[in-house]
Amino acid sequence: MSTHMESSTKRGRSVLYIVSMILLVVFAVVALLTFRQARETQQSLAKADQLIATIDAAGGTAPSREQIARVLGDDGGAVCANPNDALSRATFLSQLTNGATGPGNRPVIANAKIALGELAIIKVYCPDKLAEFQQFIDGLKTYHTGGA
Repeated sequence: MSTHMESSTKRGRSVLYIVSMILLVVFAVVALLTFRQARETQQSLAKADQLIATIDAAGGTAPSREQIARVLGDDGGAVCANPNDALSRATFLSQLTNGATGPGNRPVIANAKIALGELAIIKVYCPDKLAEFQQFIDGLKTYHTGGA
């Protein structure tokens, strides 16, 4: 077996490495900008408007249209990935605690309004999964405050 002798110069290799790194950075910047623009499509903005209207109708305060479009896109993002999966439900339930950390963390009987945000997202972005998630929410022990 024979090996091929390297014939490139040190300067030639340095130029190649520098050009390669510059191209890699340029491609990364272009990919990042393209990804951000693709997430904010007209459909995602329309769904964000629909979600804002749903939250406002329930008496809540919604984030900005652009924030919702960036986070949820046009498909609901992580919320609609599988809201009825055991891990998704466990994550949701982990938010219904007393707010302490470590050994002081305890589940609580939460306000019924806590679930309205997630229900609104599922209603707008993945309505096919709403019935099963609504059953899960209805099975939670919650309390209702006076008023709305």
